[in-house]
Amino acid sequence: MAITGGTVAIGDGSAPVERGTVVIANGRIVAAGRGVAVPAGAQVIDATGKWVAAGIVSAMSDLSLIDADGVSESNDVGARNSPYKASIDVSVAVNPAGVKVANERLGGVTRAIVSPSAGGSIFAGQGAVIDLGADADAVTRPRAFQYVELGEDGGRLAGGSRPAAYALLRDSLAQAQDYRRSPAAFDGRSGDALLKRADAQALLRVLDGTVPLLVHVQRASDIRIVLGLRRDYPRVRLVLVGANEGWLVAPEIAAAGVPVIADALADLPIAFESLAATESNVGRLRAAGVRVGLMGGGTQSGDHVLRQFAGNLVAITRIPGATGLEWGQAFAAITSGPAAAIGMDGEIGSLRPGRRADVVLWDGDPLELSSAAEAVWIDGRPQPMDSRQKQLRDRYLVPVEGALPKAYERR
Repeated sequence: MAITGGTVAIGDGSAPVERGTVVIANGRIVAAGRGVAVPAGAQVIDATGKWVAAGIVSAMSDLSLIDADGVSESNDVGARNSPYKASIDVSVAVNPAGVKVANERLGGVTRAIVSPSAGGSIFAGQGAVIDLGADADAVTRPRAFQYVELGEDGGRLAGGSRPAAYALLRDSLAQAQDYRRSPAAFDGRSGDALLKRADAQALLRVLDGTVPLLVHVQRASDIRIVLGLRRDYPRVRLVLVGANEGWLVAPEIAAAGVPVIADALADLPIAFESLAATESNVGRLRAAGVRVGLMGGGTQSGDHVLRQFAGNLVAITRIPGATGLEWGQAFAAITSGPAAAIGMDGEIGSLRPGRRADVVLWDGDPLELSSAAEAVWIDGRPQPMDSRQKQLRDRYLVPVEGALPKAYERR
């Protein structure tokens, strides 16, 4: 298949390419850009006047894990009372038929980095990468990363202070190494055990660098402490989540080669750990050489608003004294940026050759609020442009009196 004539947004940080072509075969991107030849016999879709872009990758999302925030039975994000912590695997709870999934797909979101939430420990567990396709096979990569809460929230979870949280983190990593040296001698099953065997096994994957360790911190001094973990554990692949004060230590983060998943416009000092929050945080991190992805987790408006956040980062470049992003950088922050943070930018997040063919056809600039997705492909397969939200709109758009009230119509 070839999508021709549109403005192509690859998602790798480059500027959009006008009158470009995207070629897809066997669920993968073959080529994208200007001057790309259309293979003989390919199905051709004319995108003249439209945009063809990489699908949005939503980071730190709760998509497919939760239906209603206030209904605990529908919420598999956190497990406050579980004896297991680091070993909790959210991939087994992924529901591809979750109502919100189709809504976000219509908003151009094709993949999501779904994360557990820390409840009873600083260790939230293992997150997953999913696709938003309309099929039963949603999990792209289970146990894709480990998520840890430090800073103010971590201190509260560990007993009341930051030192307690760091003590718990370091002792847990040390006990995981004990488990590696002598599994038979490791307790891990008694009620007094700090670490269950399954938790120790999960943390060994962190220590070996098999999966990244995502650490939620905001304060500059906390970020420095986290970066120091690599002195003792050099193979740990750190990713900072939040980092509202990251711009204060941006050169140190860049020198460490640690990516950041940040809120786009967190500029309010809502906590003591975020007193230096500024809308220029992401722009200054990027200017210092830090790879940044934007996260949408926690927003009440849905994951698709990420493109609005990215657009705002472009807009603030016009405000004197503010630091934002160029268009290509902003779009990469919601596509390849999050993918790169967890080591999957070779697989998803852009229209570079060989990546999964997650493509969205927009009727205009995807970072403009007024633009809408006209077609979505995930793994090269066309997706239904429908959702429960859309069906409800259509159902009640023009009320017509019938034998039964509208609410009793059978579909």
